[in-house]
Amino acid sequence: MYAAIKLAGNVPLGEVVFFRGFFALVPLLAWTYFTVGPLAAIQTKRPLVHVVRGSVGVAAMFVNFAALALLPLATVTAFSFMQPIFAVILAAFFLKEYVGKWRWGAVVVGFFGVLLMIEPHGGLAAVIGLHLSQGVLYALLFSFLSAVVVVWIRQMSTTERSEAIVFYFMSACAVVGLIVMLLQPGNFSLHAVFWLVACGLSGGTGQLLMTYSYRYGEPSLLAPFDYVSMVWAMILGWFVFGEMPEAFVLAGAAVVIVSGLLIAWREHRHRVALPIEPLT
Repeated sequence: MYAAIKLAGNVPLGEVVFFRGFFALVPLLAWTYFTVGPLAAIQTKRPLVHVVRGSVGVAAMFVNFAALALLPLATVTAFSFMQPIFAVILAAFFLKEYVGKWRWGAVVVGFFGVLLMIEPHGGLAAVIGLHLSQGVLYALLFSFLSAVVVVWIRQMSTTERSEAIVFYFMSACAVVGLIVMLLQPGNFSLHAVFWLVACGLSGGTGQLLMTYSYRYGEPSLLAPFDYVSMVWAMILGWFVFGEMPEAFVLAGAAVVIVSGLLIAWREHRHRVALPIEPLT
C-alpha cells in the first residue's frame, strides 16, 4: 500500500485518502458477500461510536500519508511500531487496565528507541526545542492516533462486528477524502489513478486479512508478523525507490520492536484483550 502511494507520485492527500477508503470497500464487500452477507457490514447497534472511530481514524490516515510523502518508506514503517507502546499508556489511564513493571519498562525502552530514530532528524535537541521535522512529527502523531483507535476499538468490539467497523471507517475515509479532493483538486493522470486504486485494493485486502488473523490466532503469536513489515519496507524502499533508512533509524526500530514484543508477551501472560484489527 505504501509503495503504491509513493509510485502514484506527487498527488494531493485528499485523493490518496479517497482512493484508499473507496476502493478498500471492494474486497470488504466481496468478502462479506461470500461469507456473512453484505448486511453484516452495515449493521450497527451504536452508530455514534463509529463516528468517533472514523473521525480519529481519518485524521490518522491523513498524517500517515503526509509523513510518507516526507520520509523514506522504511522510516515511516519504523515509527508506526510505536502504536502498541502508546496503546499501553492510553489503556492504563483511560481503561484503567493494570500495567505492571514489565510493560512500563517496555514503554520506557520503546521511547528510548524513538530517540534513536529521531537522531538523524535533529535528535533530543529537536524534541526539547519542539523543532521536530514535519515528517517525524506526522509519523509520531499517526502512531498516537492509531493507539487511540486501538483503545476505542476495544470498547466497540463488544457489540460491533469486525466487518461493520471496517466498513464505516473506510466509508468515512472515502467521504472526507472526496470532500478534501473537491476543495483542492489536483491533476489526474492514468498513472496516478492506477497506483491509487492499487493502494485502496491492497490496503483493504490487507486490513481484512489482519482482521481475520486476530479472530483465529492469539495476538501474542501474531505480533511478530507485524514487524516483518519492516523487512518488506526496506526491500521495496531499496529496490523500487533507492531509499535506505539511516543506521540510527534501524537501531531505534530494533529497540522499539523488542519493546513491542515484550508488551505482546506480557499481554498474553495476563490475558489482556487486544484489538481485532489495525487502523489502516
